Amino acid sequence: MKKQSTLSREELAILCRELYMLIDAGEEPGLAVKILAEESDPEYKGMLTEMSRKLIFGVTLSDAMREAECFPPYVCELVNVGEKSGHVKEALEALGVYYEGRSRMDRRIRSALLYPAVMLLLMLVVIAVLLVRVLPIFDDVYASLGGKLTGVAGGLLALGQGLDQAMPVLWALLAAVVVFLTAFAAVPAFREKLTAAWQRSQGDKGLSRKMNDACLASALAMGIAGDLETRKALEMASELLDNVPQAKARCMDCCARLIQGEKESEAIQNSGLLPASASRLLQIGQRSGKRKEAIAKIAADLEEESETALEETVGRVEPALVLVCSILVGLILLSVMLPLMHIMSAIG
Repeated sequence: MKKQSTLSREELAILCRELYMLIDAGEEPGLAVKILAEESDPEYKGMLTEMSRKLIFGVTLSDAMREAECFPPYVCELVNVGEKSGHVKEALEALGVYYEGRSRMDRRIRSALLYPAVMLLLMLVVIAVLLVRVLPIFDDVYASLGGKLTGVAGGLLALGQGLDQAMPVLWALLAAVVVFLTAFAAVPAFREKLTAAWQRSQGDKGLSRKMNDACLASALAMGIAGDLETRKALEMASELLDNVPQAKARCMDCCARLIQGEKESEAIQNSGLLPASASRLLQIGQRSGKRKEAIAKIAADLEEESETALEETVGRVEPALVLVCSILVGLILLSVMLPLMHIMSAIG
């Protein structure tokens, strides 16, 4: 069978959620996967059919996922833990919730990076048209009146003439930018690599820190929902943040504190794994016997907080771009119109 590519976050969310619902309704894993295969797209029909065949012959769901080679190791490991503890349904449900959140965040990031980039590109095109096409018309008007563009207007005219000569190169650059933006919007693997590179460059601070906290909390909640020990859940969560060494180090520090005997909430707070408010909520959840509900609430709150911070950042970028473009366009027009008004008033 042809090797399948790794499933996207959205596909993982849908598959885990559907498997959870079928198994929760009483279907055996083999039959549940067979039902999904019958209703799936042709791209994944063969993979699901092969998984179903293996499950019917006694292979476990986690092993069938590993052999399919299109599920992340994290998914296979958590399902394996769920099978051993008798909570495979809970593991699948937690995976569905986690990847739904990651998919939603992926869409937000795509929108946050793509929209300002497209707006900036359009603004640059407008300014280029003014410099290359509009200013020469005003220059001809000045020449017919016995004058010429000087000062700022003259410098802008020279810049426009230079841009006109370099137009073939500019068109090539524009085409490259359009291809880049199209790939960013349409290819999840390419987008994830760029996002990972951006997180590495930003480190573990500001907006990047909020997004890392949300990812860690979601992964931790998923592991705890699947009845993993906190230390094991943290070790698995750290694998999702290999591209952010600082966040991975916080996970390892928290694990070390747990091994030394610190309480869960204290280890999380002292290691800086999550914000102090999250540690307090987890501590209250432990005392009240609602630890799973507490960590799920923490994950949801941090997810919402990171999405809000992302939207606020984009909200500041858009007005700034509009303001800069308006100033530049106004400068170009005023540098041309004011001298023209003086000439017309002198003639009149």
